[in-house]
Amino acid sequence: MASHLSPARQNAPMKALAMELVGSNCYMTPGALGFFLRCLGSVGLVEEANILFDEICKKGLCVPNGYSYNCLLEAVSKSGSIELVEKRMKEMRDAGWDFDRYTLTAALKVYCNAGKFVKAMEVYNEVHEKGWVDAHAMCILVLYLCKWGEVDKAFDLIERMEHQNLGLNEKTFRVLIHGFVKESRVDKALHLFDKMRKSGFSVDVSLYDVLIGGLCENREIEKALSMYSEMKDLGIQSDVRILRKLILAFSDEREMIRMLEESWEDLNEEGMLMLCSSVLNGLVDNGSVDRAYQLLQAMMKNESDVDPAVKKKVRPTTLSFETVIDGLLKFGKLPMALSLLEDVNRIGCKANVRIYNNIIHELCKSNKLEESFKLLREMEQSGIEPTHFTHNSIFGCLCRREDVQGSLNLLKEMRVCGHQPWEKHSSLLVKQFCQHGKAAEACHFLDKMVEVNFLPGLVSYSTVIHGLLKNQEVDRALRLFQDICADGYCPDAVFYNILINGLCKAKRVSEAENFLIEMVMKGLVPSVVTCNLLINGYCKNGDVDKAVTCLSRIFGEHREPNVITYTTVIDGLCKAGRIDDALVLWNDMAKKGCAPNRITFMALINGLCECGKPVEALAYLREMEKKEMKPEIPVYSAVISALVSNQNRPPAT
Repeated sequence: MASHLSPARQNAPMKALAMELVGSNCYMTPGALGFFLRCLGSVGLVEEANILFDEICKKGLCVPNGYSYNCLLEAVSKSGSIELVEKRMKEMRDAGWDFDRYTLTAALKVYCNAGKFVKAMEVYNEVHEKGWVDAHAMCILVLYLCKWGEVDKAFDLIERMEHQNLGLNEKTFRVLIHGFVKESRVDKALHLFDKMRKSGFSVDVSLYDVLIGGLCENREIEKALSMYSEMKDLGIQSDVRILRKLILAFSDEREMIRMLEESWEDLNEEGMLMLCSSVLNGLVDNGSVDRAYQLLQAMMKNESDVDPAVKKKVRPTTLSFETVIDGLLKFGKLPMALSLLEDVNRIGCKANVRIYNNIIHELCKSNKLEESFKLLREMEQSGIEPTHFTHNSIFGCLCRREDVQGSLNLLKEMRVCGHQPWEKHSSLLVKQFCQHGKAAEACHFLDKMVEVNFLPGLVSYSTVIHGLLKNQEVDRALRLFQDICADGYCPDAVFYNILINGLCKAKRVSEAENFLIEMVMKGLVPSVVTCNLLINGYCKNGDVDKAVTCLSRIFGEHREPNVITYTTVIDGLCKAGRIDDALVLWNDMAKKGCAPNRITFMALINGLCECGKPVEALAYLREMEKKEMKPEIPVYSAVISALVSNQNRPPAT
């Protein structure tokens, strides 16, 4: 029964038969047990084979011999379980049975399946030493060498097989050819293809397909065309997949069209359409969008005098239009894309949402708002639902135009459709308002967004607060900040930096300090940028001691101040007349490996001049010039004035 059930892949009856056999308590010969185990293994019932073997042995219904174990190992090797194979081999040896070629072949197979290259080679070498190498064992190793990417080793083994008069079977040839092409070793695949034919095996279109495809990927077009001609001479009918690969491999559009013309007579309408689509893709990828446009027009008009490549009726699909329209838009040919949109609807080939979205997006980028809205309404009338991309493309255009009312009207439509506006657009509108000194209008827009049930993001709020601070509307900015915090927003460190910077510039440094404390309480870590803003505020406010304290705090928190930090404190110390402290900090800066920049040099030189040390100032000026840093003209003036003043100064008595 097993001999009939297993070839028919009747797994359920095979399972039932195995259970019945265990329950029957019938004695079995080792040969019968081995045969039944092989039947179970051939249909993938590895677990059942193991259970049956153990139960039969446990009940004493059979004393397995080497053949029984080999059949079990053959079944188990298909599972890829190294542990189980090694366990059964140990049992076999402990039972006094020697390993033969079948035992080791099963072990070779399981190690190969598991990717254990070293172990597999150890087993193969043992098989070779014992003179048990056969075609089956070598084929197993060749296949897995190919899978592991060891193409050269696999090919060497194939040649060794030939010397030993061991041939590959047809299935192995086919698998290896596919594997070699996959590993980009088409040269080896072609050698194997020749060996396969010399061995008397028939070749078919599937093998030519994979080889021609591999040659096309390697840009070996002449070889690919030669194989294609060879295939046709053998009377093997080409299929569309091969023709597509050949056409797409050409970089010259004329060659694409020539190939299309040659292939035309042998294809049905579906095949012709697939080929035309391939040519369209190839032309667009090569940047020949005008030629693709012309070919698509010819497909629509069905006039061979428009394009000689189109000799039969080929009705383009929506995908054909989408390909060409996308290419035209990428090359800035919007009018031609709009013309094709009219054509796609005219010939009854309905435009899809991607076509509409791409054209609307390009229209909006070109500030053609009215045309975008026209297409949006056309979509809706055609029963095509706009996506969030559609609405956001138009929303972005409205925001760039600073059209508040238009933006709000569209937001209402988006709310109905459940589409969320992209913050990059709303924050852009807010930023533009603030740049033009219209922070109040920006606040109004965000308020209206909330009324439409869209909550602006933190970027939009931080932008408008930055604008208010820049316009010196500090109190209004603080009120807005408190409001958004009350609404559940959690400003980040960048947001706090904007506030601290604005307050320091407004000489409200104590309030900036309070926000620094608030940051820390909320678990935010102030960055060096935050400290730099406060240090600048202290120095501008004439409180250089606090600036120095803040710098010390940076060191205490094991953070590295940057050149801006040092420059700001040095400039503050110089302006406070504390040139010695500034020089000490300058030296510390060098020890920390922080190189002064042009601004640092100029701050120190000016400070030295102000403190009556023109000689030292001149030395730093020369050092600055050696570093190819160009000082500003006032720096030269300051050094010259200081040197003149020093010469005119009466000598000390």
